[in-house]
Amino acid sequence: MLTADEKQLVLHAWDKVQGHQEDFGAEALERMFTTYPSTKTYFPHFDLHHDSEQVRHHGKKVVTALGNAVHHMDTLSKTLSDLSDLHAYNLRVDPVNFKLLSHCFQVVLAVHLRDEYTPQLHVAFDKFMEAVCNVLTEKYR
Repeated sequence: MLTADEKQLVLHAWDKVQGHQEDFGAEALERMFTTYPSTKTYFPHFDLHHDSEQVRHHGKKVVTALGNAVHHMDTLSKTLSDLSDLHAYNLRVDPVNFKLLSHCFQVVLAVHLRDEYTPQLHVAFDKFMEAVCNVLTEKYR
């Protein structure tokens, strides 16, 4: 679980994401599709080329959902329940993909935040993303 200080680090970093949700989300998805090509199988109907409108739109949805989670860290299960249901029961996404996207999103943060993405922020954000991944996969059990 995140400490109070770690929660503040995540919240402060999220302020830097505001206004860039579509860009950061698309970049994370493109990075995931390139680095882990098997993840493309869940998007057969998408144009997966660089800067595709579909990838940008979905990236924004992903990062908007993460922002909702950031602002409700103490109630993640409730906050992400609908997304957990959707991915487990309807989309049947392999749970490992959440961790892959988490890693890619953290790389995007590190690239854009540069020196502000300190080791302490990395640890805090990693813990936060792990908690998000755990909630998104709890319906699979």
